[in-house]
Amino acid sequence: MIKRFTIAFAGFAAVAAVLVAVKGAQLQEMMTANHSPPTTTVSTAKVEKQQWFPVINSIGTLAPIQGVTLSSELEGAIVNIAAANGARVEKGDLLIELDTSVERAQLAAAEARTDLTRLQVNRARALREKDTISQSDLDSAAAQYAQALADFAALQANIDKKSIRAPFDGRVGIRLVNEGQFVSRGTPLVPLQKLDLMFVDFFVPQRQSPHIKAGQDVNITVDAFPDQIFTAKVSAVNPQVDVMTRNVAVQATFLNPGEMLRSGMFVQVEVVLPTPEHVVVVPATAISYASYGNSVFVVENVKGADGSDYLGVRQQPIKLGRTRGDQIAVIEGLSGDEEVVSAGVFKLRNNLPVRINNDVTPSNAADPQPANT
Repeated sequence: MIKRFTIAFAGFAAVAAVLVAVKGAQLQEMMTANHSPPTTTVSTAKVEKQQWFPVINSIGTLAPIQGVTLSSELEGAIVNIAAANGARVEKGDLLIELDTSVERAQLAAAEARTDLTRLQVNRARALREKDTISQSDLDSAAAQYAQALADFAALQANIDKKSIRAPFDGRVGIRLVNEGQFVSRGTPLVPLQKLDLMFVDFFVPQRQSPHIKAGQDVNITVDAFPDQIFTAKVSAVNPQVDVMTRNVAVQATFLNPGEMLRSGMFVQVEVVLPTPEHVVVVPATAISYASYGNSVFVVENVKGADGSDYLGVRQQPIKLGRTRGDQIAVIEGLSGDEEVVSAGVFKLRNNLPVRINNDVTPSNAADPQPANT
């Protein structure tokens, strides 16, 4: 019995010795293993010092330099529409003509009366020189002649008013009446607009009004031509602030080559201020946004716990400024000679080792032009 117990105890001791040896080896391996965090691959970008011209952004509406909807001053039936819809016309061109048959008949009668009274006043002058008639008879004949001339001029003016002509060079719109239609006074007939030179009307807040001066450059973009920028000049600033919105009305003028743009279009307006700003710029993708403050990760040599240097990141709090395209101005926190992580910031933490791979980097353009897909 004692012999069996001795053999069992010896077997147990052997197993225990083996387990102790295995655990000791594992502990030794763990103690000698490298406990540094894994290296993370990131893309980087150099912090840039740039000169930005401050801008004031707004939205505006296009208006023609000259634009009217022509109306009839007199009533009558339309007998002729001389200008086709959308036609280009010159100042003085006939657009629409109303019936003047009655006025022309009256004009012929007035012309006959004018001729008669002219003969009568000439005869009266001759008789007055011979002292055959009194001065009052001559004055009466002269007054009748003057009245006949006035009646003739009034009828001629009415006839002229029934011929609606272009008051300036421009382009005719879609007419609002048809031939044969009877129109009364004030009836809208046809729009006419001059589009080679146009206004853009927009508003700026009153706090920005001191920065707006006549002659400043204004960049205009419109959805109809997304790849083109139209340049205008500030031509007028309203001296009065709107009491409802506390905004100031501004008007700029620009050339409209080929009449590309139309009045009433909605446009984006950017007023370029003359004084430049010197800013530190980083890509927008480099910003780590947080409720307690924004930051970037600066790539630099970091000293490890064992005293060795390695390439790592340092989280740097920053204060952001304006945005332009894919770039953001940093007001505080960077000096302008750093290298920051531009992609992969969401997976970083302070002092984490990194490896740089800039084969593919995010866009970092001040005026990005994404392809339409």
